[in-house]
Amino acid sequence: MPASPGIAPLVKVDRVSKHFGEGETRVDALRDVSIEVFPGQVVALLGPSGSGKTTLLNVIGCILDPSSGSLDLDGETVFRGHRWLRADLRRLRLDKIGFIFQFHNLIPFLTATENVALVLQLAGAEADTARRRAHELLDYLEVGHRKSAMPANLSGGEAQRVAIARALANRPRIILADEPTAALDSQRAAIVMDLMRRVAVEQDAAIIAVTHDEKILDRFDRRFQLRDGVLADSP
Repeated sequence: MPASPGIAPLVKVDRVSKHFGEGETRVDALRDVSIEVFPGQVVALLGPSGSGKTTLLNVIGCILDPSSGSLDLDGETVFRGHRWLRADLRRLRLDKIGFIFQFHNLIPFLTATENVALVLQLAGAEADTARRRAHELLDYLEVGHRKSAMPANLSGGEAQRVAIARALANRPRIILADEPTAALDSQRAAIVMDLMRRVAVEQDAAIIAVTHDEKILDRFDRRFQLRDGVLADSP
């Protein structure tokens, strides 16, 4: 989905670099990387192991400090130069960003509903409100019939859909996914990607996914290729 003229990006990474260590041990994980991702887009971060994909995802997720550059999220400049412009990064992540991982990481002793509702309760929602929102999301992602199931009793695809519901709990417009389909077969991977695209379009969200999964590449609006921390031309 191409960006419409006049629409501001939800994610703007401007000349971001990230290095680890100093002197002879210094490793440049990212070097002057700039990308923009707009509402309704689903984009991929591609590249071999060690190319900087996960580092970039963690910078966008406000987990890693950039060494330089600037980062705008949902119209707000949150990092510039050498410092965060927000004091409470935990609250920033809770307000603006949803995370989806290769393994669903659901809490094993909580039901599907409770796993989703917990995120809302941590943000201050009342228990009844959190439960209603959890049911709404599970229905939206076509797994409402499994709302009382424990994670051990969910299929891989069902568990990943519950994880997506959890990522959407606080209505973030930026969704970051790290290998979201790597543990799924082709059919379940396609279902998950189609659901993520639906989320992007219907909720006006931007989804950025690190992936090596060739079977889902045709489902991305744009692909960003990283090589040795540098943004290369993408197909």
